[in-house]
Amino acid sequence: MSYPPISAPVRTAILGYGFAGRSFHAYLVGLVPGLRLMGIASRNPETRQRIEAEQGCRAYADQAEVFADPDIDLVILATPNSTHADQAVAALDAGKHVVTDKIMCLSLAECDRMLSSATANNRLLTVFQNRRFDGDFLTAKQVMKDGELGEVRWIEMAWQGLGAWGGWRGKAEMGGGRYFDLGAHLVDQLLQFFPEPVETVYCRMHHDFPSTDVESEALLIVTFAGGRTGICDLSGMTAHSKPRFLLKGDRATFAKYGLDPQERAMIGGDIDAAVNDPANDALVKDNRQEKRIPTIPGRWRNYYENIADVLTTGASPVVTQEEMRRVMTVIDAGLRSAKTGDVVRV
Repeated sequence: MSYPPISAPVRTAILGYGFAGRSFHAYLVGLVPGLRLMGIASRNPETRQRIEAEQGCRAYADQAEVFADPDIDLVILATPNSTHADQAVAALDAGKHVVTDKIMCLSLAECDRMLSSATANNRLLTVFQNRRFDGDFLTAKQVMKDGELGEVRWIEMAWQGLGAWGGWRGKAEMGGGRYFDLGAHLVDQLLQFFPEPVETVYCRMHHDFPSTDVESEALLIVTFAGGRTGICDLSGMTAHSKPRFLLKGDRATFAKYGLDPQERAMIGGDIDAAVNDPANDALVKDNRQEKRIPTIPGRWRNYYENIADVLTTGASPVVTQEEMRRVMTVIDAGLRSAKTGDVVRV
């Protein structure tokens, strides 16, 4: 799909100035010459004062002001997950291009409504999948591509911690919980590893925290045409995490612990200071030997550089509509499975 061309820099506004809006989106947009941060919306007057002081841009009182502003080309949704569908459709109908933070929305029906609006208005709609540019994911993909593991038939991914989340991420009605928040990344990565059609989805959830109504555990099992299997393990009940990536091939096994260092460096004020800990280098092991694989450096700003290129030069989006819908198909099937206890055939 091609869009009406925009002259660089693309004039950008963000909805929301919480952790994601401030530390992720505003920061990364500021690193990309092809984008210009024009303003950020918040309903809180004190937050609007902080926006003006910290970002040096306009502070909008609400989303309606953003959507009505003819000087805005691109809107980024850094808002609670439950608001994404309605906000995206309103922005698209107002003629804006849209990047929504993950998770895209809360159901496949919402996803289809958003995609229909994007098509009808001939505007870009895409999801912030910065974790495609994590060093560990890039390293796992490269090792798999090189054939060192042989044929990979089984992949396990885990993102785990200990304790309940607070704020809106601890509220089910607002789309909180690890399944939506971290599961959106793991499912997207899994589907990049295995492009075959999804056949079945099974999900088991626990609700063990009395302080919140979101899940404490979510285990998602996805099978693919041809017999491959992927597992996403999202836990708030463990202080001893599994490998972040475990790829099982018929020649060797790939294991990688730890998290990409970009988030911590970015919060510290300089994402370019991110350094991979050699102690967390991946291991590839067969029956004869084990060797360490240095981690490919990640680069999150690639995502927003691509957005600028899509809107100014007609480049292809790194996260396509087909990929977004495929992720939401699995997420939606997992929710149905968790409720019924059944394996859902996609």
